[in-house]
Amino acid sequence: MSTVTEPSTPQPVRTSTSLPAWTAVRTVFSLEMKQRLRGRAWYWMLGVWFVVIGLIFVLGTAFLGTMDNEGGILFDLVVGFVLFFGLLVAPGLSANAVNGDRAGGTLAILQVTLLSPGQLLLGKWLASWVGSLAFLVLSSPFIFWALALGGVDASEALVSLLMLAVELGILCAIGVGISALADRPLFSIVSTYMVVALLSIGTLIVFGLSSALVTEDRMTTTSYYDYPDSAYRDDGRFDEDAELECITQTYTTPVAHTEYVAWLLAANPFVVVADAVPYGLPDEPPADAVPDPYAYAGDYYAPGVMEMASQLVRAAQAGPDLDVT
Repeated sequence: MSTVTEPSTPQPVRTSTSLPAWTAVRTVFSLEMKQRLRGRAWYWMLGVWFVVIGLIFVLGTAFLGTMDNEGGILFDLVVGFVLFFGLLVAPGLSANAVNGDRAGGTLAILQVTLLSPGQLLLGKWLASWVGSLAFLVLSSPFIFWALALGGVDASEALVSLLMLAVELGILCAIGVGISALADRPLFSIVSTYMVVALLSIGTLIVFGLSSALVTEDRMTTTSYYDYPDSAYRDDGRFDEDAELECITQTYTTPVAHTEYVAWLLAANPFVVVADAVPYGLPDEPPADAVPDPYAYAGDYYAPGVMEMASQLVRAAQAGPDLDVT
């Protein structure tokens, strides 16, 4: 008598459908960085960057000489040019991150792996960001040189460098996002540069044109010190014994209420970096001091490029002053 054995039901083999997030991102990041480090164009760009920043710093040092706040002005100059050149370099490092691999036929290989689209984009963005940060690190000798000259607090330097890194990361994210949406690398690169131009230059143009829409005639009062007419003799000579007097004038003039449109500048990369830095203001003269309208009293404080941009933005946010003293 034979015994019939029924075949056993095969148990399903459990396979992982996704990689751990950090492992997947690290894999894409390492592949992207190896690909960048193999090419010679990367090193040529770093070399040109170092030479340009160094030339600007040396020329700025020779021009400023022994001017007060030399260190602060040079530091602002380096920060401004690093951000300016970062606006040019970051789109080139990220705007073809996805569709460039699609055109080269390597994106399909990554898509059939366990990588998710989000992990793929995050890894490519991280590689582009680290690549752009290399240019910031290469500028560090000139940044520390400016700090050694004095005039810059540690908080100003720390916030400036931190905001530079954040802005470069945002620009790289814009480039990677556009490259994922566009089919052709050339179109994505041009589109990214147009977005960067819109943020850096377009916001200023729109702000300037919008200021005309919020302009109205208002009564303005101005008070200032000056010598009276009696200080000048009939023969045209000046009376040295004459004293200053406070003169007040009231008149109607067109006034732009920039506080209504200042929010348009919030997307500008230069405004974001400049407005975030806690600049230290110079000491004000005593309240009872009588100013000399024809000469500067004491040391003249000259703000840097980024600090001046911060002051102009704060003035735009505050609006017009109808009582100027």
